[in-house]
This record gives sequence, C-alpha cells and structure tokens, in this order.
Amino acid sequence: MELTITQPDDWHLHLRDGDLLHAVVPHSASNFKRAIVMPNLKPPVTTTAAAVAYRESIMKALPDGSSFDPLMTLYLTDKTQPDEIKLARESGVVYAVKLYPAGATTNSQDGVTDLFGKCLPVLEEMVKQNMPLLVHGEVTDPSIDVFDREKIFIETVLQPLIQRLPQLKVVMEHITTMDAVNFVESCKEGSVGATVTPQHLLLNRNALFQGGLQPHNYCLPVLKREIHREAIVKAVTSGSKKFFLGTDSAPHERSRKESSCGCAGIYSAPIALSLYAKVFDEAGALDKLEAFTSFNGPDFYGLPRNSSKVTLKKSPWKVPDVFNFSFGEIVPMFAGETLQWQPLK
Repeated sequence: MELTITQPDDWHLHLRDGDLLHAVVPHSASNFKRAIVMPNLKPPVTTTAAAVAYRESIMKALPDGSSFDPLMTLYLTDKTQPDEIKLARESGVVYAVKLYPAGATTNSQDGVTDLFGKCLPVLEEMVKQNMPLLVHGEVTDPSIDVFDREKIFIETVLQPLIQRLPQLKVVMEHITTMDAVNFVESCKEGSVGATVTPQHLLLNRNALFQGGLQPHNYCLPVLKREIHREAIVKAVTSGSKKFFLGTDSAPHERSRKESSCGCAGIYSAPIALSLYAKVFDEAGALDKLEAFTSFNGPDFYGLPRNSSKVTLKKSPWKVPDVFNFSFGEIVPMFAGETLQWQPLK
C-alpha cells in the first residue's frame, strides 16, 4: 500500500549549531520542504542579524542539491524592541517570534520574565507586522506541579494575552493536554493554532518509567496522562485546521541524555513522517493526514502550500538503534522498534 501526499513542512524544529547542526539537518531536509527553526542557541538568536547569520550556517550544512528552506525565528526577551520586529519582517527570512518563559526548557534562561510588563510594545508591533508569536506554554513557578504547568499557563498567560491582543496570531507549540486542545478549539480559526509532536500523540507518561527510567522519552513539556494523549489524537485526526505538524525534534548527544541530569528533548526528525502516519492509520484517518502534515501549517502562516510530493509505503522496517557521528551518538525516538510506514526516497 502506498500513500502520496504533498511534501510536509516541520513547524517546530531544533537544528542546534556546530557539529550537531551538520549531523542532523540532512534528516530534516530529506523529509520536509520547510521548517520553522527554533532560536534557543547559546547565545540565543535575539536579533534579525543573528537570525540571518544562523540561516546562512544552516544553508552551508545542507546536502548538495537540497531545496530545504529554513524559516527563522527570533527569541523574545525582556529587552526586545519593537524596531527589531520591523527589521525581522523586512528581512524576508524571519517568520515568527518565540516566547520562552525564563527557565521553561533547554537554553531558556534568557527568556521572558514579565510578558505584559516588559513585552507589550513588542507584541503590539507584532500585530502590526502580522508576525506570529510561538509560545512554549508552561509556567515556571516551582510551586506548580510539572504536570499542571501547561493548564496554568493557559489560564494565567494565554487567555489574558488573547483577550488583550485579539489580533495577535499565536501558535501554542507542542501541546500536551486536553486543556490545550479545548483552548485552541475555542479560539477563532486563523488566530490561534497548535503544533503537535509525534511523542505527544504516541506516548503517555508511563513511557518515562517502564522498564526503568527512560531518558530518551524525556522531553519538555513532559509527557502526560493517557486521557490527554487520546484527546490530542482525536483533535488532530478530526480534520480540524487548527492543528499542524511540528516535531519539536531536539537532538542531544547520547551521553547528555544518559547522565545524572539528562537533557530534555526527543530526536524524531529521521522517522517523524512514519510516526505521524502510524497515528493516522491507527485512528482510521489516513485521509486526514495530508492536511495535518502539509496544508494547515502554511495556511496558518499565510504561505503557499508545497507543490512537491512525497510517497509513503506501508512496509515494515526497523528504526536504527542509534545514529553515529564523529562527535558521538544520537538515539532516535522508537529506537530499535518496527514501524509500518516509510517515505520512499
């Protein structure tokens, strides 16, 4: 059995820099036409000039003949100025601004500490420039249970933000809860959307602990209860235009995952299309796969849909146990397991 769809884009991707960038970008470039590239490097990509330079680094790391197009983002800080948003729009390469609450995830220590107190002029300029805000939707108050941080963020930050700036386009990134699904579905189509990862569609929090602590299933936002996973699957396979593909593929060298304080992040780029096909196939919704992977994202961003196609074949294959590079190893999601769908190269 084969399924041909419009070539997908990845609307939430971590490519890192240096050796790691050179190692992982071919995996994304072989499966996706475009990707929204996250700006949480060290130091973070806070200016248009830095975004342009980072894009040039990505282009140099691409395989010969690749047509992969990295869509850049800026890292929002307390010090970001409205003029930077104007520069970003004029650059033609920056497509969004990313909100990391300070301390929420990898390399987020420079993130926002007071969204309404320090960033309102920037957000107002983003409305003028039709520049989407991409949100890591978790509060960072240590007194809030880690499994409740998305729900509390919606109540205390996101709902007030939408009420104050209803014209601001917002993407709630890597949603993990029924609460996020309900919130996105309650918002006006075209104003609030959400990216969804393979792990939050396929795994619940048991996957962190079965057979011992599983560091390669650890990501932020952390995996949630089964009822939340089921709600997300139902939402993305319903045909709703508000949800779209965003892998949040986040590579870390193996020793940084399998350590006394393992890094958060799951590496899914090489197998992401196979995983999404698995979700839609098991839900009896393969006819809805193309819209989720290839239409809803560009439609939300106001970009043209891709003209190129990709064919997925249903034929069992084994995910590699590890990817070896000169600097070390990266363990992919579902390492060593058998999947049914695979893109034809």
